[in-house]
Amino acid sequence: MGSPEPVLSVRDLTVTFATSRGPLRAVDRLGFEVRHGETLGIVGESGSGKSVTSLAVMGLHTGASVTGSISLGGRELTGLPERELNRLRGRRMAMIFQDPLSSLHPYYTVGEQIAEHHRVHFGSGRRAARERAVEALAEVGIPEPRRRAREYPHQFSGGMRQRVMIAMALACEPELLIADEPTTALDVTVQAQILELIARIQQERGLAVIMITHDLGVVARVAHEVLVMYGGRAVERADVDALFALPAHPYTRGLLDSLPRLDDSDGQPLRAIPGSPPSLLNPAPGCAFAPRCPRLARSSDQERSRCETALPLLEGPAAHPAACHFPAYEGIAS
Repeated sequence: MGSPEPVLSVRDLTVTFATSRGPLRAVDRLGFEVRHGETLGIVGESGSGKSVTSLAVMGLHTGASVTGSISLGGRELTGLPERELNRLRGRRMAMIFQDPLSSLHPYYTVGEQIAEHHRVHFGSGRRAARERAVEALAEVGIPEPRRRAREYPHQFSGGMRQRVMIAMALACEPELLIADEPTTALDVTVQAQILELIARIQQERGLAVIMITHDLGVVARVAHEVLVMYGGRAVERADVDALFALPAHPYTRGLLDSLPRLDDSDGQPLRAIPGSPPSLLNPAPGCAFAPRCPRLARSSDQERSRCETALPLLEGPAAHPAACHFPAYEGIAS
């Protein structure tokens, strides 16, 4: 596990976009920490606020209002001038995106792109930067790295392009790595290889990693702690083993129930969560998950009224809080 001091500390993060229909609060008062050597998995459906959170940490939102505190190694990032953020991006924090082909420039070789990234942050000469690019490609398992450094992104397979992106992200040895759905477009074998690669490099370097995903299978494989998001808010946070063994929030239970299981009978359909994600333009006054919550159908009128009108806070056991008025805490120590 990591050191006691967090690499990244996020407090009351709120990200709001102005739209023609009014303000859209994509992330609402979110808080979390991640330490050296730890992986925080942030999971949720599309539109839950996962990627908006990662872009806010990197300072990549344009035209959005970002409030709250984002602290990297004790340095406050919220409101930092773009020039200062540019010095930190890539050097102290780096990000891997879902689609490496759109993130790599098609007109430059992969070696040139990694070398330029290194030169910007270290001021190294061209030859030293090229050598660092070759070393970085070798570190992520790309065969014949010197030859392949002279090739262009379209000459690489999807899995190899993602390795290039990891090499670029890690070339300047950042403290924090954010991986936003890094395996979504890859087949399962390549997915496993990429996740193993990230885990190996993390262990070797003591990186703090945030894994953004909708796939709980990925979370189970790589995360130490899990933050579940719904409707722009955190609804549950726990150690990965505790979350899978005893999910406290009904949304988390729904996500787990929707996973295929090896012990299911043949032909059994997957148990999808009914309904649709909530509107972020006109949020309901109570629990955002209430319209889809299976517990509500079994609740008394008083309980139902509370869920529909009172916003639940992320509270409960310190090691396993949940934003639910009636969390399933059987077996969880207070």
